[in-house]
Amino acid sequence: ADIAENLQSLRVGFLLAMFVVYALLAVPFRSYTQPLVVMMAIPFGMVGAVLGHLIMGYSLSVISMFGVLALTGVVINDSLVLIDMANRQRRTGLHPYATILMAAQLRFRPIILTTLTTFGGLTPMIFETSRQARFLIPMALSLGYGILFATFISLLIVPCLYLLVEDAKRILGVGQE
Repeated sequence: ADIAENLQSLRVGFLLAMFVVYALLAVPFRSYTQPLVVMMAIPFGMVGAVLGHLIMGYSLSVISMFGVLALTGVVINDSLVLIDMANRQRRTGLHPYATILMAAQLRFRPIILTTLTTFGGLTPMIFETSRQARFLIPMALSLGYGILFATFISLLIVPCLYLLVEDAKRILGVGQE
């Protein structure tokens, strides 16, 4: 009963946090669609967290869900820097394909370094064998494996979604100056 209550509380908190993140991203982007593109990386992080638990032989727990919550912030940050750079390049008048390609090239290294340093910092906790660390390992698994999986998938999916949104805007005539 306690676990079910904790999970329900986490679910409500997560949904509220996602709404706040969406609102905070919509203001600087001046767009309703770009925050969704940025936030589309979150499910891939969750898949990575589950895969990490399977690979390491751990079951999902409430502590794992705390790791997933932390993971969302890091995953959103990676997508955010990519889309922000694309928007900056887009203002110079380049075609959307050229802007997202250039943004991916310019932000690839910072995104990969963020991922590798985060996973590297979590590695000692993931492979810790002491009894004291056993209850924190699921959180580290969620965060570490989630960010590894989400980064590589996001570097492919987020640019594709960006181009889809730009094509839809062009076809519908929305946002044309």
